Amino acid sequence: MAPRVQLEKAAWRWVETVKPEEIRQEHIELAYRINLPACKRGACRRNCKGNPNCLVGIGEQAWLGEIDESAFHSIDDPNSERREKNTFVGLTNLGATCYVNTFLQVWFHNLELRRSLYQCQNSRAEEHDTESDYEPQSICEHLQYLFALLQNSNRKYIDPSGLVKALGLDTGQQQDAQEFSKLFLSLLEDTLSKQKNPNLRNVIQQQFCGQFSYVTVCNQCGRSSALPSRFYELELNIQGHKSLTECVTEFLKEEKLDGENRYFCETCQSKQNATRRIKLHSLPPTLNLQLMRFVFDRQTGHKKKLNSFISFPEQLDMGPFLEEKQDEKCVYELSAVLIHRGISAYSGHYIAHVKDARTGDWYKFNDEEIEKMEGKKLQLGIEEDIAETVKSQTKKPKCSKGYHCSRNAYMLVYKVQQEESSAFLQRLVDQDNHKFEEWCSEMTDMRKQSVDKGKAKHEEVKELYKLLPARDGEPYEFIPLDWLKKWLDDSTATKEIDSSRFLCSHDKLHPDKVGDSRKVSMQAAQLLYERYGGGPRLNESSLCRECVSQRCRVLRLKNQLSEDYKEISNLVKRTFSGAGFWVGKASLRSWRQLALEQLEEDEHETAHNNSQTNGQGPHTNNKFSSELSECTEDEMKTFNEDIACSHGGLSILETERKLVSPEVWTKFREYFPKAPEFTQDQEACQQCLVSQEEKDNEAVSKMMALDQKNQLLNLFHEKNRPALTKWPQGTDVLYVVPLFFVDEWRKFIRRPTKSSPVSNVSNTLLLCPHGGFMFTYDSVALLWPSEWDVISRLFIVDQPISIHCLKRTTPSDLCWECRESFLFQQQRDLREYTQATIYIRKVIEDKRMIKEAAPELSVSSSEAEEEKEEHPKLDGEKDPDFSQDGAKRLKLSDSSGIRRSTRHRKLRGEKALIVSANQTLKELKIQIMHAFSVAPFDQNLFIDGKSLTDDSATLGSLGIIPESIICLKADEPIADYAAMDDVYQVRMPEEGFKGEHVLLQT
Repeated sequence: MAPRVQLEKAAWRWVETVKPEEIRQEHIELAYRINLPACKRGACRRNCKGNPNCLVGIGEQAWLGEIDESAFHSIDDPNSERREKNTFVGLTNLGATCYVNTFLQVWFHNLELRRSLYQCQNSRAEEHDTESDYEPQSICEHLQYLFALLQNSNRKYIDPSGLVKALGLDTGQQQDAQEFSKLFLSLLEDTLSKQKNPNLRNVIQQQFCGQFSYVTVCNQCGRSSALPSRFYELELNIQGHKSLTECVTEFLKEEKLDGENRYFCETCQSKQNATRRIKLHSLPPTLNLQLMRFVFDRQTGHKKKLNSFISFPEQLDMGPFLEEKQDEKCVYELSAVLIHRGISAYSGHYIAHVKDARTGDWYKFNDEEIEKMEGKKLQLGIEEDIAETVKSQTKKPKCSKGYHCSRNAYMLVYKVQQEESSAFLQRLVDQDNHKFEEWCSEMTDMRKQSVDKGKAKHEEVKELYKLLPARDGEPYEFIPLDWLKKWLDDSTATKEIDSSRFLCSHDKLHPDKVGDSRKVSMQAAQLLYERYGGGPRLNESSLCRECVSQRCRVLRLKNQLSEDYKEISNLVKRTFSGAGFWVGKASLRSWRQLALEQLEEDEHETAHNNSQTNGQGPHTNNKFSSELSECTEDEMKTFNEDIACSHGGLSILETERKLVSPEVWTKFREYFPKAPEFTQDQEACQQCLVSQEEKDNEAVSKMMALDQKNQLLNLFHEKNRPALTKWPQGTDVLYVVPLFFVDEWRKFIRRPTKSSPVSNVSNTLLLCPHGGFMFTYDSVALLWPSEWDVISRLFIVDQPISIHCLKRTTPSDLCWECRESFLFQQQRDLREYTQATIYIRKVIEDKRMIKEAAPELSVSSSEAEEEKEEHPKLDGEKDPDFSQDGAKRLKLSDSSGIRRSTRHRKLRGEKALIVSANQTLKELKIQIMHAFSVAPFDQNLFIDGKSLTDDSATLGSLGIIPESIICLKADEPIADYAAMDDVYQVRMPEEGFKGEHVLLQT
């Protein structure tokens, strides 16, 4: 069969001569390759990806013909982990624990040590129920259980992680093996010393401990001094020696003490030349000989390994080395050789050659692997290096009968030994063996179930595979190819059939997905859907005419694109008469590339592709079109979107568009049917025009604010201000404007785009009908003459007001009559109110209460709050245009009458209440009780630093006006304040409350 690319080209070759409106059923079947010949077995080696009729090479080979039962399961035979008869049990390597495993095997084969461990008292064993799991805790218990498993387990190897974890060893880092041996024996000795049985307390000493002494003889007086010592192993230097006997001899040889190393003699009472040697007094039943292969290299500053050969005998007579002949046996039998494979002191692998004490056979213990060492000539301690090859490979010397040579042995164990067991430990081993047998049985059943299932699947495949091919003229359906492969692959579970990803946007089979599906007979499809379910089902009615027509249009346009590009280029250059269409200049420059991308997207459109494509309408991608005016030509993705504004209308940028003829626009519509269309007489977007006008106004406001600020810089920053109390020298006249005007002007300067500009100065507000000055000087701002000149130019002034140096008054004196009348009316209004808001502020300390009792409200503080809300600042950020000193100077007294801020600055712990002027103080306390849970008799109320004590007085008579702040200092609260309602049963004012307490929390 031809390659997939050739099949795809052949499937659409007909579009060159057929228009979309001329498509018939035969063309649709050609596009879907319905009638391609099916491949035959043997002729097609690989499954043809582009042929929906190819059912070869999809995994059927494994099911045709005879099948091996082992192919139906991946479960290994559990008996492969069963211990063979008359073999030993291995130990799992947990990462870098081979050195631990070698010592455990050597100690296990020490029958006396094993017997002693079995006899150790285990109080938990008496309480333990063998039905439940047993978890060793102490080091001794772990070693007991491990030895019992090594002796009687049915498993081929066991896991020593319990003991390793109890020892606190790092499984990922290899430790010094000799150091581990010393520390472990010391720990085991300490554990056994606490046993009640006296025969067990000294097991380690009896098995491994010998005695020697350091004997020093003074050359001057001949005095001999001995320092007795115990040892668990003899550390023998091997450098420069060839045999074990030489190493022991050097260990015991006499050493001269002279020069700086002289010996201080107690008899001579001075340092003298002397000799020192080690005298062996007794040897243990198990003699551990450490061969010091790892030595410190002074040149490199690191350890290095000595790879020299050392010969050692199978029988070692230590009699000649003992100082005093004793009844104890001096001839030792070699029982173990511990080996380090590798040339580096910092890496490598540890194994052990161990002799079975019962049979005399030698075995190699390499973690899980155990091998019996056989041969005419037994070679102990011989192992190949696992690191790099040793550069100076020395030849192995010839060994006499009964001797062995090794360059990797680092510890030799000599001993003589009987054995005994433990009933409790045997029960534990039997329990573990029972679990192992259950696991083997379970694995066997699983293998049988897998085989039975595989055989059933085999019959099913043989039956259905014959029915899969669809014959010519018979009904058919499409099944996903990857599902068929998984159905034939027994290693994965067969799921339901999922054809949803093969659907086009019209919920039919997409033409591009036919190569990934297979045409099968309706009978086979029916059986597969009945057994596995799924959907949607795709048959001959699922061939999509719409997709084929669209693809036909796209392919024809791609073939026509080059010719249309030349034609449009010529037409754009010509002048035309009549109405035209607006096209973006960027779109004109790149329309060919956009068209190609558009056609490719249309050609490869997937079943559920919701992404936007080139040429969509103006309302489909507003976010993109809003940014399009700022994009470069290379970044533009949609045709004619470069002149569409964010509202979908025509952009106001006339220089970015060009008028083209209807003929040219018709050509563009063939490639971009959904592109935004703008006729010649269409107006630009009105919203954009308004927005642009607003931006222009904002720019004017910013320029106006900057100009006014520069001309009145000192007034804005509150610097170098004149004052009546200290009349400025050289100045005869000062001018007056309302403080409210200055405040509103500063607000505009700070936020010119958010605030309206100030246009006039209303000085008439300062004067009464008689022409007198109605307010005190703390209600106005004083200006220098030069500043007044600027004010007069920039703003409309309805009434100039000046203050002369000698007169110190305005054109008219202060009108006390009008002022008193105004203040009286103001105070009366403040005390005759209904449903006004006041604030209750709970304080703790008197100092804070006094400070917050009557905070002054100012115009500037209110505006500063407004500024904060309009433009929040970060913590620590300060407004450079806001002066705290200026804010203090701009404060008005309550009687000024000019302007009070209606904005209250909220504080934490403060609550708002709605009250009326005719409400009594007692009724207010009831409201406070419900708001703060403070009983009325525990409330201490203050306003303006004055205590409120008359419960029968009305709020109006007490001077509590709207927006007042009352400070509450509470005594110790009573938890059951609800009971206070019975004591304070008062009638709340009907107006505003209607029998309920109104509470506004802030």
